[in-house]
Amino acid sequence: MINCLLHLLQNETYSQTLLFQRTLFDHMLAQKAAKKSPEPLHLIMVEHPPVFTFGKNANRQHLLINDDEMSNLQASVHTIERGGDITYHGPGQLVVYPIFDLEALGMGIKDFVHCIERAILSTLVDFGIQASIIPKTIGVWIDIGGPKERKIAAIGIKCSRFVSMHGLALNVNTDLEMFNHIVPCGIPDKGVTSMEIELGCKIDMLEVKTAIGKHFASIFGLTIINHDK
Repeated sequence: MINCLLHLLQNETYSQTLLFQRTLFDHMLAQKAAKKSPEPLHLIMVEHPPVFTFGKNANRQHLLINDDEMSNLQASVHTIERGGDITYHGPGQLVVYPIFDLEALGMGIKDFVHCIERAILSTLVDFGIQASIIPKTIGVWIDIGGPKERKIAAIGIKCSRFVSMHGLALNVNTDLEMFNHIVPCGIPDKGVTSMEIELGCKIDMLEVKTAIGKHFASIFGLTIINHDK
């Protein structure tokens, strides 16, 4: 088992969280360059204030509002290093950032993404939600092939020398109206959903954090250690 520090962030801005991610990521790369053990790994969990993020190859036209409308929403915009197009993060959405050394875990990038998807799917099953994945499309979906195919979780990562940053966003009690201001993940013909919508009630965020942490530990072979930032 590999030790992994769990960071439950509170009240940080998106910029502060991004800086924290990069600090851990850069330190892990430096450890590898010095041929030192990269342990421990890190798992960050956070709810962001409203923010729209562009991946490095995103289409800027997929943001459908202007600066004034952005200001009225009290939202910010960031262009970051992950893959993928545009997405939204905000209150009621659980964002999880694994800062992992994939070589220490004995896996490649495709296996890493697949394991993240498994952790999300297992968490949803814990709450009575059946979801699945679409081949060649990253993320977790409900009613695949049906008339109301909809996305409940997005994944966007960056890897350098097999060290990861960025991660997943699971819609728990998210305000889905915010997705009307973008073309989510650059896919115009599919909807989004949340655990709250699927179950018809508010979901306890701490229970979701506990569940997904448990599945990350099981799937990746980790010993999770709670750690204050």
